[in-house]
Amino acid sequence: MTDPVTIGRDFKPASQFKRYYFLSLVFTGVLCALFIVLPVSLAGEEWLTLLFGGGVLALLIFVAVWIPLYYRSIVYHLTDTEMTWKRGVWFRSTGIVPYNRITNVDIIQGPVMRIFGISNLRIQTAGYSAQAQAEIRILGIEEPEPLRELIMAQVRGRPPVAAATGGEEKEIAPAHGEAGQAAVVAELQAIKRLLEKIAEK
Repeated sequence: MTDPVTIGRDFKPASQFKRYYFLSLVFTGVLCALFIVLPVSLAGEEWLTLLFGGGVLALLIFVAVWIPLYYRSIVYHLTDTEMTWKRGVWFRSTGIVPYNRITNVDIIQGPVMRIFGISNLRIQTAGYSAQAQAEIRILGIEEPEPLRELIMAQVRGRPPVAAATGGEEKEIAPAHGEAGQAAVVAELQAIKRLLEKIAEK
């Protein structure tokens, strides 16, 4: 049982995540042996069998060394305003996603992951194209529901962000009374004028 995820503290995938990757590696090795090495050996070319068999074995050893290194490199962090992540063995990747960009959090669990009791969380965000996209995948979480609720609680406490012309961002304030409605109407009229100019070109 992993410690519960809290705001302001780093967290990692569950330890079962490594075993899940190793099982996937064993399964891949069996498939390579059955569909690559075995047909080549049945063809009767011994040098080809050694070449393909050695190549597959070297690749499997390489991935077996990479799995624990990759596991150690993965770090997630939640703050009061955003999510951050880091991962990568040779090529490091980092990312930051503000909560006000998050539109949905999905829990993904395949049949093998179910055996190990882990799930992935897919964080959907609203980009400039107004289409949801997967910005972050949180891998190998043992108890995904509390983590999803924690993230969505942070999301619900934030106003949405809209992309303005020129790539700038501004928060959309809730419209209250006539002043708020007038602001919304003015914004829509500005969008209409911009679209008309684009159509004329």
